[in-house]
Amino acid sequence: MSVRTILNHRHFSLGLGTAFFVIMAAIPSLLTAAGAPGGGIAQLDVLNKIGISAALALSLNLILGQTGLFHMGHTAFFAVGAYATAILNTVYQWPIFSTMPVAGILAAVFALLVALPIIHLRGDYLLVVTIGIVEIVRICLMNNVFGITGGANGIFGIARPAMFGLVFSTPRLQYYLIWGFTGMTIILFHLLEHSRFGRALNYIKQDDLAAAGCGINVARYKLMAFCLGAFWAGMAGTLYAANIRSIEPTSFNFFESVILFAIVILGGSGSIAGVILGSFLLIGLQDLFRDFNSARMLFFGAAMMAMMIFRPQGLLPARRRRYDARRFLGKFSCAIRRQCAAAYNPYAEDEGEQT
Repeated sequence: MSVRTILNHRHFSLGLGTAFFVIMAAIPSLLTAAGAPGGGIAQLDVLNKIGISAALALSLNLILGQTGLFHMGHTAFFAVGAYATAILNTVYQWPIFSTMPVAGILAAVFALLVALPIIHLRGDYLLVVTIGIVEIVRICLMNNVFGITGGANGIFGIARPAMFGLVFSTPRLQYYLIWGFTGMTIILFHLLEHSRFGRALNYIKQDDLAAAGCGINVARYKLMAFCLGAFWAGMAGTLYAANIRSIEPTSFNFFESVILFAIVILGGSGSIAGVILGSFLLIGLQDLFRDFNSARMLFFGAAMMAMMIFRPQGLLPARRRRYDARRFLGKFSCAIRRQCAAAYNPYAEDEGEQT
């Protein structure tokens, strides 16, 4: 059995994913055992940022990586979810977990309203329009739209999430909450990728005209992907608001959209494992180079250039689906089996006549 066959085997992928979850669950205990300052508060804070970014990037991967829509406005949906949670919690005293589905629904409705007139656009044209959406949302938040967003000062005093009397107030509990949500995101999007809906999105990405010819409603599936990705981004915004307890418009600028876009592209478009790896690298490197603020963007740009030259498909690209018709030959009649065999070996009939 070749190395590629082993890597592509589903049991190997399942074992690798299980090992990843076990390691992530053990990290807080390992940091404490290693004697990290403050029980590893600084490291856990970075990992919390990575977890939120990973969940957000996975929701973008549904739109960009699996459907092939060039979308750089995902931060706008993230902002809608975060502000919805902040307003409902600080003004109406809603519990954080109660605001999460509402934040997702509001982000999805906003995505539907935005996507309806632009869903027919392709490539760079869609990219430019979605960039404009991010700036429109940021300017509206800065100008205190409807008098409830707090303007440039943002919203402060967001409560910690609580469930059954347990308040997620410590970095360790926040870590388990965030990475529990990220783990659920990984599982759900993996199942979605291998569902009928996920296969339809893959067909649209490869060739939307051929997909339409096969009976797939391309516009409908694109809208569904857009809204589902926005819904999950809105719920990720809830965790973000509850984690930092204060939000402001500068947290949802165009640079954040660029980072998300880069995570999906550099990690591997359409690859869940690639998105997780890209989140660790890009968010982790930002924290590593936080003392070199002026040189940080230079390093980031150089890394992107190197990736586009030497690894344009990403660090962990998605595996291309392959279907072997020979596996199903036993289910058909002898005539069909002969036709399939001739398709695989066009000289089979000539060899038969010569013998």
